[in-house]
Amino acid sequence: MKRIVTLLALLSCTVAASAQGWNFQPTPNDTLQSTRVLPDGKVLFQIYAPQASQVSVSGDLPWGKPIVFEKADNGVWKGICEGLDDGVFRYNFTVDGVRVQDPKAPLSAEQSSLLTKGEGYIKDVPHGAVAQRFYWSKNLKEMRRLHVWTPAGYEKSADKLPVLYLIHGGGDNDASWPGVGAAGWILDNLLAEGKMVPMIVVMPNGTINVQNEVPPFAEDMYNSIIPFIEANYNVMADRDHRAVAGLSMGGMETMEVAFSHPDDFAYVWVLSASFAPGQEPAAESARLKVKENISKLNSFRKMVFTQGGPTDIAYQNCKNTRDQLDKDGLKYEYMENAQAGHSWTTWRADLQTLAPTLFR
Repeated sequence: MKRIVTLLALLSCTVAASAQGWNFQPTPNDTLQSTRVLPDGKVLFQIYAPQASQVSVSGDLPWGKPIVFEKADNGVWKGICEGLDDGVFRYNFTVDGVRVQDPKAPLSAEQSSLLTKGEGYIKDVPHGAVAQRFYWSKNLKEMRRLHVWTPAGYEKSADKLPVLYLIHGGGDNDASWPGVGAAGWILDNLLAEGKMVPMIVVMPNGTINVQNEVPPFAEDMYNSIIPFIEANYNVMADRDHRAVAGLSMGGMETMEVAFSHPDDFAYVWVLSASFAPGQEPAAESARLKVKENISKLNSFRKMVFTQGGPTDIAYQNCKNTRDQLDKDGLKYEYMENAQAGHSWTTWRADLQTLAPTLFR
């Protein structure tokens, strides 16, 4: 398969694996807010670097007022910036002489360098549009962003289209599927080749700065994201024309969304994911009322679990989850679509394989 590979792979894998919780070891970094505006107008900068001996920050910050960082016992470095007016400012940390982007910044996941090897996914076909949209989250009480792919010709069409809600994994954000996930290009190619029906693909931000972000995301999906899409796009607003899919942490969010509202989706993909690691599958199944709603859940037109083969870090957890769901009587399909482990190679292959099965 043609591949997009990320540079800084070791760093990316470490962040993703820890954030998604398959082998979770809690650290202060999990809920760290790297920049905070204090009541007196000063700005607190923070970075988790327990092995570092020196940290500084630079950028569009007041000249002649050096920011002194001190290291706390928990490995978090803190520095106070004074005299900063209201506005938007660039900044970066320097850790032991190496300039680094803020790993906790909201846009950090989309700043990674990408290398395209070979042909990649960009072909000479009609291309759709990928738009950034902002909406107000009622339950999170904040403005949030999502990306929306619309197919080529959508702007001039009066046709109502079905919707796929496609969620990224831990450590990433809503720019990951259209970025390293190559979702727009993959969908352009499938549509041009006549392999899938026209649809709208919504890529929301599943990352929320709380310890357990899965239930709040599901609430945001139903209270804010779906209503926003159905109010602003020409879509079919019924169960048979909605699909939800997610990888890794996004797969947990997918199950939370689909199992807690079994009347609202007809297609569900759980990609390299399971019930929350560290939780008993039976307890999670009971919390989500799987057995209680089994007849509704079994009326999904297609529910699929995928894995990236035995090297996928979610492999055993997914098996444990499926064992429980088998006991509950849930009907689903299972496939190991790519032997590429817990990686974007696997999830891009999943999108290429599964998108053509939707809304037929």
